[in-house]
Amino acid sequence: MPVRIVVVDDHPVVRDGLREIFAASDDFEVVGEAADGAEALVVALRTRPDVVLLDLRMPKMGGAEVIRRLREQAPGIRVLVLTTFDDDADVLPAIEGGATGYLLKDTPRADLRRAVLAASRGETVLSPVAAGALTRRARAPEPRTLSRRELEVLALIARGATNREVAGQLFITEATVKTHLLHVFAKLEVGDRAAAVAAAYETGLLRPSPGG
Repeated sequence: MPVRIVVVDDHPVVRDGLREIFAASDDFEVVGEAADGAEALVVALRTRPDVVLLDLRMPKMGGAEVIRRLREQAPGIRVLVLTTFDDDADVLPAIEGGATGYLLKDTPRADLRRAVLAASRGETVLSPVAAGALTRRARAPEPRTLSRRELEVLALIARGATNREVAGQLFITEATVKTHLLHVFAKLEVGDRAAAVAAAYETGLLRPSPGG
């Protein structure tokens, strides 16, 4: 059985070119096309293709939103993004939203056909640009987060309060204050109060008071 494809792009010449690429092989059948995101969703849900070949930036509904909705409403449909946009801000939402693959429009015809076949089998297909974006995301450090109480303790420490004063203001014991501080030190990877305060200001967890 041929791989059934829906082609989505807001430029008619691009849709015509893609249809021609896949018409040249019996392995594929273009069962629908759409010129905007809203139409893409309607056509895909009506025809239930194996693969939606999807541009990202389109009228009425962007590609990332189409991917998200298809993921919710028809998870069996694979989405292969084919676009000119190679920024991390485009790549990451598409992949994280559920796209099976991400290619650029300068992909050679033979490679595109192979990619659609792979996507139809559920295999991830990524251009070097998309793979690089995912690698950078994987290597990025996790954002440092403190609980509300830990922030309250640290904010008072930053103002010069002692453990006893912090305990009195927050109506907790000094032992609890020390426990919160140990958690803060671990999360911020520091060894003392001064370093914790400095790290909190540096990362934006604490902000200087107006005029201070």
